[in-house]
Amino acid sequence: MIINLSEKHSLLSNWVSELRDVEVQNDRMRFRRNLERIGEIIAYEISKSLPYEVKETQTPLGASDCKLLAEQPVLATILRAGLPLHQGLLNYFDKADSAFISAYRKHGSDGNFEISVEYLSSPDIEGRTLIISDPMLATGASLVKTIQFFLDEGKPKEIHVAAAIAATEGIEYLTREIPEVKLWCGDIDEELTAKGYIVPGLGDAGDLAFGPKTQY
Repeated sequence: MIINLSEKHSLLSNWVSELRDVEVQNDRMRFRRNLERIGEIIAYEISKSLPYEVKETQTPLGASDCKLLAEQPVLATILRAGLPLHQGLLNYFDKADSAFISAYRKHGSDGNFEISVEYLSSPDIEGRTLIISDPMLATGASLVKTIQFFLDEGKPKEIHVAAAIAATEGIEYLTREIPEVKLWCGDIDEELTAKGYIVPGLGDAGDLAFGPKTQY
């Protein structure tokens, strides 16, 4: 299931536009906040699909039957670029457990790259709803490898992916390798460069949020 939230008119499209805008990108705090806002919207949309149960809540004047989440999801993100998007999800799923994984492109001298995963910290995900945030779904290689690492730890009940921008090629690879995944994204772009960057995209989300890094 692929949900492109820009297909319907909403404020989310304004925030995606600002993420892409080279002038607005000079404001790192604004960039991070817009990713966070998109995470909040995606959290709200995902919450509509989760199971609920009715519980009685006592008010000062009586009792009310309220619909509450039947269980809390596990929110996972890929360090470091995913942190603002993760925070947006966490703002809404504020009782959720969190998981963190490092997955990055390790570039070779020939210009090619492989996905390196060096760190995973996660609660038990067996039988639970897993929501993974990754702002840019480009080739899909790092996201697929990330999910495979989580699947080595346990089998979640369902897997959701939250992305700000996704490329068609990455979506096709993700859904081919892990067909049960549900993808929620701020917008979808059609093109990738030879180096695997999304066009028009927005650039490097991690660098724009936290500053440039040295490649090792």
